[in-house]
Amino acid sequence: MKTGIRMAVAMVAAVSSGAMAAPFSVSSEDMHDGQALARKHWFAGFGCTGGNVSPQLAWKNAPAGTRSFAVTVRDPDAPTGSGWWHWTVVNIASSVFSLPAGAGDKNSATLPGGAVQGRNDFGYAGFGGACPPAGDKPHRYRFTVWALDVPTLPVDAGASGALVGYLLHSHALASVQLTAMAGR
Repeated sequence: MKTGIRMAVAMVAAVSSGAMAAPFSVSSEDMHDGQALARKHWFAGFGCTGGNVSPQLAWKNAPAGTRSFAVTVRDPDAPTGSGWWHWTVVNIASSVFSLPAGAGDKNSATLPGGAVQGRNDFGYAGFGGACPPAGDKPHRYRFTVWALDVPTLPVDAGASGALVGYLLHSHALASVQLTAMAGR
């Protein structure tokens, strides 16, 4: 009887510890969820006068089975009917847990080896900062980190945000996001 009780307690403890695992999360030294995006992370063009520097991002507690990561930045409020892709980075090794500020520069040497930046909706591969239309309500900029079940996605620097988004949804184990705000 005592052996049966001990086994039951051990099983409950094992199940409970698995259920209490820390959640997949993302953070940034440069921005906070729901807060205004600093001007250095705004686009330099289209009437916007920012620094066009991608913010620092870090993530932890990826789900079991993660074979690579991706990062996307999208403005769902852009008046296009489909949002606006500001950045896509895929094929980030599963051993990498952060990107430094400025990693999204189209000439960046700080992206992890093997990572690929897709084409943003400004028309080039790399980070394109916030640039909401003048007079519009503040827009949401969703910085999303994706944990994927494959080591690489079959894309190159010409891949559109829509294509990258499709592939991410096909291979996502989990995703987490920070949302920054920008309006002018």
